[in-house]
Amino acid sequence: MPHTDSFHTCEVADFEKIQCGAAGFSAQDCNQINCCFDGRMCFYGKSVTLQCTKDAQFIVVVARDATLPNIDLESVTFLGSGQECAPVGTTSAFAIYQFPVTGCGTVMMEEPGVVIYENRMSSSFEVAVGPFGMITRDSQFELLVQCRYIGTSIEALVIEVGLVPPPVPVAAPGPLRVELRLGNGLCHVKGCVEEDAAFNSFYTDGDYPVVKVLRDLVYVEVRIQERTDPNLVLTLGRCWATSDPIPYSYPQWDLLIDGCPYRDDRYLSSLIPVDASSGLEFPTHHRRFSFKMFTFVGTVTNPNPADPQKGLLLDAGKGGPADPEVMIPLQEKVYIHCETTVCRPSHGDNCEPRCFRKRRDVAAADQKHLRSVTTLVSSQEVVIVNSQ
Repeated sequence: MPHTDSFHTCEVADFEKIQCGAAGFSAQDCNQINCCFDGRMCFYGKSVTLQCTKDAQFIVVVARDATLPNIDLESVTFLGSGQECAPVGTTSAFAIYQFPVTGCGTVMMEEPGVVIYENRMSSSFEVAVGPFGMITRDSQFELLVQCRYIGTSIEALVIEVGLVPPPVPVAAPGPLRVELRLGNGLCHVKGCVEEDAAFNSFYTDGDYPVVKVLRDLVYVEVRIQERTDPNLVLTLGRCWATSDPIPYSYPQWDLLIDGCPYRDDRYLSSLIPVDASSGLEFPTHHRRFSFKMFTFVGTVTNPNPADPQKGLLLDAGKGGPADPEVMIPLQEKVYIHCETTVCRPSHGDNCEPRCFRKRRDVAAADQKHLRSVTTLVSSQEVVIVNSQ
């Protein structure tokens, strides 16, 4: 890959510097031919430098350090082959090429008042083949180089090929970085809305394990990271809790099903809208909900079946006598997990969950809203205590 903007192409060691242009060039002269100036001499930088001469020659100087990982200078080729396409000079850090604008496979194009000579420079990469796949540790690098002759003036243009495009404006297969975090903001002013204030700040790594009391509200936010496409809409599928950090371990308790509160919980989870009033740059990259803290229940054998102890499945709306086993609240740890994906809004589908609608309406809607690529995200440890 090319170096980023923070990379300084003119930081070349003195012993690696190659003079660019005529001796005695000024800083301005040097800049005009795309080279570097250190106060004493004009020299080639750590990049691919193209110069177009008045006598119709390409001069291409390729620096080993123009990319990370470095270019294999011996692998550099142009569209054509032959002796004239070989480097006219090489060092450990640079390869210098000079050939006529009509040579080495160059393509000529004409526009009104302009004659363009274009070639393609590329570096190959080594592939290692194993019994179960193939890999490479080399960078692949391609550039278009153009000499544009416009009347009496000359322009040299280098165009990078194969730049990584920005995120596509659709829910496409591929890695998705998602974070689940818990809000810890509090209302400090009169008239404050608690669920809004909760997301003003979040627990950090150093705050875990987070301690909660039964029936405390837990505020959950799931967000897309490192994406700036406003057309992406994050959607939640199933969200659930476990007493173990392994997402599919048992016991489990559902919080959301298809992005909607789990209906069989007497204390329904609450979906919290995220819109433009949130102040977030990309509100559709966030989903928020809350639920009341609970603990999982285990069972033990009742030593006196004639006097069964009632056990309650806390915050699940179920309970009753347990005979011959007794239900015991575990009072330990909870981890929260959510399955997520991205969606593209379309006519008739705004990517929002369709909660508490008639079964046939939901079935019809599901045919339009496909969840093809799912990313699982989990919280860190939440600990339940009897009181604070």
